[in-house]
This record gives sequence, structure tokens and C-alpha cells, in this order.
Amino acid sequence: MQTPEKKLLERIKKSNKTAFKDLYYIHHPVLFRYVVYRIRDREIAEDIVQETFVRIWNNRSRLDSNKSFFSLIAKVSNNLCYDHFRHQKVKIQHQEKLPGLYSKNKKNPESGHDLNEMKEAIWNAVNDHLPDKCRKIFLLSRNERKTNQEIADLLNISKRTVENQLYRALKILRKLLKNYL
Repeated sequence: MQTPEKKLLERIKKSNKTAFKDLYYIHHPVLFRYVVYRIRDREIAEDIVQETFVRIWNNRSRLDSNKSFFSLIAKVSNNLCYDHFRHQKVKIQHQEKLPGLYSKNKKNPESGHDLNEMKEAIWNAVNDHLPDKCRKIFLLSRNERKTNQEIADLLNISKRTVENQLYRALKILRKLLKNYL
């Protein structure tokens, strides 16, 4: 006799979205807690859990209904956690190299090559180091030249929140790009 989970897996292999949704709701809470425990960041954990289920759906034809589904999603999420940690390690190494990269630019900021490096450094700092909300507000302000009130209206947040996020962005960027200032 097949267990309910095996039946769901067989239906998922046949691209049954309802069965996948049922399995998702069964396993999401436990997997989420498991990933939060490993990552220690709820937003990143939620992204990893979502990516885990996306990968399962994309590879549904290869599902083995004789194996534990939770062990499969735990393995996929573990690999995604490792990827996250590797990415974080690279970011840290990149940060450690930033001062050395920028100190040579301070000597001759007029050169076009150095200006391009500075622009690239600013762009990398914005994309790699600003939190998502902060980056979005910063880019709306600086790239699209929106006023704080326009940004607040666009994102349905208070003007004060916009000001706080811009202050935070500039503080982070000043710290990262201090050799250019």
C-alpha cells in the first residue's frame, strides 16, 4: 500500500500542481525552520526554501517516490545553504581587497581609467553591500532623480523611511569607498 506522500510524489511526477502545492504546505514549515537554524537569517532562509521547491518542481520527472521527500529537500536546501556560505565568503574576501584596490586610485583621480574604476567600485558597492530596500531607494534617488516624497509615494512608505534608508546607504558607501573621498 502506498503512503499518502508516495501518492503525492507520483502525481507530482505527472506535473500535478495541486499535489505539489499539498506537499509544499506539508514540508515548508519544517524545512523553513531547518534552514533558518543553519543560515540565521529569515529572509535568506525563505529564499533558499523557495529555491529548493522550485528546483524540485523543475526536476519532478526524476523524483523517486520510494525515497523520503524530506531527505531530498533537506539535501537540496543544504546545497543551497553551502552556496550561500560560499558566496558570503567571496563577498568578505572582496571587501578585504577593496581598500587595496581603491588606495591606488586616490593618487590620480583625474585619469579616465581611474574614474571608470571608481564608477565600477561605486556600482559594485551599491549592488553587493546595500540591503535590497536600501539599494532600491538609493537607486531611485540617485539614478532616477526622484525626490524623497516621490519615492515614498511610489513605494508606499513614509518620507522619513526614505530619508533613513538614504542615510543608511550613504553611511555604508562612505565606509566602503573612504579611499575615494
